[in-house]
Amino acid sequence: MSHFMPKNKRITNLIVAYETAETLKSQSEHFSSITLNKRQLCDLEMLITGGMSPLTGYMDEHTYHCVIQKTRLPDGQLWPIPIILDISETLAKTLHSGDKIALRDTEGFMPAVLTISDIWQADKKQEAQSVYGTTSEAHPGVHYLFNTTEAYYVGGQIEGIEEPSHFDFETLWSSPEKLKTRFKQRGWRKVMAFQTSQPMHRVHHYITLQAARKAQAHILIHPTVGVTKPGDLDYYARVHCYQAIQKYYPDNLAMMSLLPLAMRMAGPKEALWHAIINKNYGCTHILIGPNHASPPIITQVPQESDEKFYSATAAQHYVSQFADELELTIIAIEETRYVAEKKTFLPLSTINNEALNSTMLSDGDVKQLLYNNEAIPSWFSYPEVLNALSRAYPARCHQGFTLFFTGLSGSGKSTLAKIIYAKMIELGTRPVTLLDGDIVRHNLSSELGFSKKDRNINVRRISFVANEISKNGGIAICAPIAPYAQMRLEARTLIEQYGAYIEIHIATPLEVCESRDRKGLYAKARKGIIAEFTGISDPYETPDSPEIRIDTTHLSPMEAAQEIYLYLFREGFIDTAQQCNDPR
Repeated sequence: MSHFMPKNKRITNLIVAYETAETLKSQSEHFSSITLNKRQLCDLEMLITGGMSPLTGYMDEHTYHCVIQKTRLPDGQLWPIPIILDISETLAKTLHSGDKIALRDTEGFMPAVLTISDIWQADKKQEAQSVYGTTSEAHPGVHYLFNTTEAYYVGGQIEGIEEPSHFDFETLWSSPEKLKTRFKQRGWRKVMAFQTSQPMHRVHHYITLQAARKAQAHILIHPTVGVTKPGDLDYYARVHCYQAIQKYYPDNLAMMSLLPLAMRMAGPKEALWHAIINKNYGCTHILIGPNHASPPIITQVPQESDEKFYSATAAQHYVSQFADELELTIIAIEETRYVAEKKTFLPLSTINNEALNSTMLSDGDVKQLLYNNEAIPSWFSYPEVLNALSRAYPARCHQGFTLFFTGLSGSGKSTLAKIIYAKMIELGTRPVTLLDGDIVRHNLSSELGFSKKDRNINVRRISFVANEISKNGGIAICAPIAPYAQMRLEARTLIEQYGAYIEIHIATPLEVCESRDRKGLYAKARKGIIAEFTGISDPYETPDSPEIRIDTTHLSPMEAAQEIYLYLFREGFIDTAQQCNDPR
């Protein structure tokens, strides 16, 4: 059975009657149980509330293959992204068609029950090619599919027990049904969705106002706040930015509602998905900008660099061909830049036709200006927005950061980490925590071995703790071997959401490290006594572009430590009273 509604019939939500919900709760101890991750919880909320109408559950195998092969549901309705529940092979072998599964969040609450229709093993390469247009793991969506998504998928009908609760920004969450009611109460018949995962500045204000004038429509600021792109500002800070900019719209022209969507970064296919979802929320128009739903360019992945997967206008062209079928007006946004001589923003085509000089700041530019405590030009944003951003991106002398040492055993990582730890403690400007490899192994990862899987788990734990320290304004000093490039990239991606990540490669050659081996570990590894020893029987993947690279062969520990100290001073992490008087 395919779990979607017949054409042109829209569901509101999948919440069952109170009596049914109570029965399911009382029976749930007899069900198998799955604790959902963040992406799965976002998908479930969108299914329960009707944001993913016409779906009424996770796709069965037939529906899944229709979507992969035709971008359509079995009845012919457009649908570009497979919505499935992935499970491990171990769990898959214990489940059968007709079984009920309790779907739980990380606190153990059960927002829904799934009745299984079928279970199958995914063809991930086919899925990647269909959804993302590539099988390259440099694409973060493909990387997630290949490395995080489990091998088996389960389809079936969902029975919602209750809508998920949100304890932050309580007034800003609306189901499709509630949002449509709000539109009707306000008399809004034409509503233009502006879906974004970035802060909004003057250019976004200009673009949305121009588009609203042309379409004679009201504006729904509909930011994605489920799972967004690597490097995106956390949604708490973004919402403060959206709240700040709302005062600059005319009264009764714009409203905001948060969208609990987990992005896939699938470019054209995702843009079509966004259009369908915003139609479900009652919108009649949607803005599609350049590079809509495209992944960030990743330069840290080995053997892949500066890879751009979709052209700037690919999403616009792709979605526009389905506009009539969607019954939604697609408004393609042209790249827009600031023209100083005219004191306004203009589309790039106008700028080029009139040979005008223009400028624009990227989100990365703004981030660096804030970190460096430098002024941002008034034409770019509003003071209230910049105030909100400055709390998210404090000047580096106030910012939490992680020093992530990596290198072979015996390279000098631990010694340098301890010296820098002492120097930072002595400086006394921030709380400092040392997460040396041996310390972590003893206190956090004592049950782990040294297989690649266990090493990844160990570094993931270190990264989690370091992220918590950094995002709360502290200094985390980590010194694992961390031999694999991908594990270091994951650490960087996690930590850079909230603080600075400074990778320090201790590039001491193997022969020097081996000569320093007081414990005889290298000798045991060469004899085969120690298996999977980095540098001997297990590879060390050299970092391509660390912030700092030091060979300690001819440097004393104190000399090497001063190289790190001076880098921190140069980049503004070590403050003086004069440097860090924040003018903002």
